[in-house]
Amino acid sequence: MSSNVVYAIVKAGGRQEKVSVGDVVVVDKLTGEVGDSVELEPIMLVDGDKVTTGAGDLGKVKVTAEIVRAEKGPKISIMKFKNKTGYRKRQGYRSQRTRLKVTGIK
Repeated sequence: MSSNVVYAIVKAGGRQEKVSVGDVVVVDKLTGEVGDSVELEPIMLVDGDKVTTGAGDLGKVKVTAEIVRAEKGPKISIMKFKNKTGYRKRQGYRSQRTRLKVTGIK
């Protein structure tokens, strides 16, 4: 069973994402403007039947992506409550994220 599927596992924003050319992924906020090119750090590369995981070989691999837009994650509601003291505190949080489109794996 041979296939010519090329994909990479990249480290982006403290998480690992499986990407191939043309994929759109959402990662933690990256600096840069819309249309800027970003290079992601590969952890593993699959090129058909060949799997590359060695640090020396991965040093030659470049995974490039283009910033599509900046966005916010879902709202997280935080409620703090202490019984019999009248203490109630409500807080919300939305994480800053960046949407990327993978343009190349070389």
